[in-house]
Amino acid sequence: MHERKERCTPIARSTRAVLKAWLREPQRGDGTVLFPSERGERLSVHGVQYLLNKHRKTACEDCPSLKQKRVTVHCLRHTMAMDLLQSGVRRSVIALWLGHESVETTEQYVEATLAMKEQALEKATPRRGKPGRFKPTDELLDFLNSL
Repeated sequence: MHERKERCTPIARSTRAVLKAWLREPQRGDGTVLFPSERGERLSVHGVQYLLNKHRKTACEDCPSLKQKRVTVHCLRHTMAMDLLQSGVRRSVIALWLGHESVETTEQYVEATLAMKEQALEKATPRRGKPGRFKPTDELLDFLNSL
């Protein structure tokens, strides 16, 4: 039988506050499982995915673009890893936190966001150029639209 690798995901301070409130609620089961199933047992992978789908549907009311997205536990881990990276946490630390055996795995996992790319471009000013965001001319836009 193949045993699944245990995963760990860091949580944000705002999540910690919600978690503390959750712990004050009456718990199901014997209290040894933080997020129990309806029967008070440990949630299965399918149980977690069911809850993610349920809450994604609710979130679609405020954010309709979520209707087209598939939200998984892996997506949540990836999002937290990106938040850590954008906060300046080194990739080696993120790799340890996520349980990756090498930083190379994390390199494939954490891709730079558009905001990070724009910040990098802001630091690189071309010779004889002005710093700032590029604004194309109408002629260039017309040409690109004609392609």
